[in-house]
Amino acid sequence: MPVEALVSEQPNTAETARQQLEPAAADAVRAYAAKTRADADRFAAVLEDIAANGLPAVETCTPWEELREAHLARLTGQRQAVA
Repeated sequence: MPVEALVSEQPNTAETARQQLEPAAADAVRAYAAKTRADADRFAAVLEDIAANGLPAVETCTPWEELREAHLARLTGQRQAVA
């Protein structure tokens, strides 16, 4: 069932009245939705490429351990920036 059917098509009665967001919060939600959509589109493009051309050669791939360590380093940097 699409999200629209779950959210937008519900009756707007006093019992189910929706709380409006502040403009800045609404903009942030829209930006997050756009980023999520772009990430999903990029992921779908990778899957379509694999379906059309097969898996890449192992020699051209980055080992998952390196990817994990790079991601953990990014997270650590973000955590320190917030603190």
